[in-house]
Amino acid sequence: MTATPPRATDLDGIELSDAIASVRDQLIEAATRASGQPVSFEVGAIEMEFTLELRKEVKGGGKVKAWVVEAGADASRETGRTHRVAFTLTPRDARTNAPWQVGNERQGSTSAFGQVPNPPAAR
Repeated sequence: MTATPPRATDLDGIELSDAIASVRDQLIEAATRASGQPVSFEVGAIEMEFTLELRKEVKGGGKVKAWVVEAGADASRETGRTHRVAFTLTPRDARTNAPWQVGNERQGSTSAFGQVPNPPAAR
């Protein structure tokens, strides 16, 4: 008996919630990497746009999920089955509800920008 190969539509795309979680995880990673750096950045609005395919799960109560699909991934797909969505997320600190900062809490300084460093003293 041979195994039935998975259908292409079962493997392409990721769930919309996973795509958003990935952006959140990467922002947290950026903040971790920026620890100790003299400059921080306030994270502004994040505009996201996806092409989605809505699929109803056969198991688990027939829940509908939104899957992100690649543009042009399958030209044979019916246009009516995919939807384009765009939205804006504004990251906030979960503890303080303040705009989220990526970087060190210590304020950076630009006082040395544009200055030529002193050359080492001649021996």
